Amino acid sequence: MKRKASAEWQKGLKDGKGTISTDSGVLDKTQYSFSTRFEEGRGTNPEELIAAAHAGCFSMALSAQLGNAGLTPERVNTTATVTLEKLDSGFAVTEVHLEVAAHVPGASIEQFNTAAENAKTGCPISKLLNTKITMNAKLEAISGAKA
Repeated sequence: MKRKASAEWQKGLKDGKGTISTDSGVLDKTQYSFSTRFEEGRGTNPEELIAAAHAGCFSMALSAQLGNAGLTPERVNTTATVTLEKLDSGFAVTEVHLEVAAHVPGASIEQFNTAAENAKTGCPISKLLNTKITMNAKLEAISGAKA
């Protein structure tokens, strides 16, 4: 399986602008620029797209891990926060933090935590990123949940 996306950039770093597109068409010449990356401009940026990819990948991986334990989540909500910092060597993604909340009927805290840790290390996007990945995962309280 191969997936494609493309980007076009015009002009200089600070005065330029670009677009990002995906073969699926979900992103079609979506605008990005210096201000959308380093300030609060309107549009997307590479780090936001990495965060979206990681959140989506992790949520699916957690569902798979729970399935391996005989559990089916009603929902998994994941927010990934990508930290971009200026280091002596230049800008680098230095960390991704996953904030996870899941509703999993019948899951114990131990089962959930094991599945979440396995998903964090096993998700293909986690494997791709060469950075520190932290996580705060919580199993939402539901009636009949095992403690």
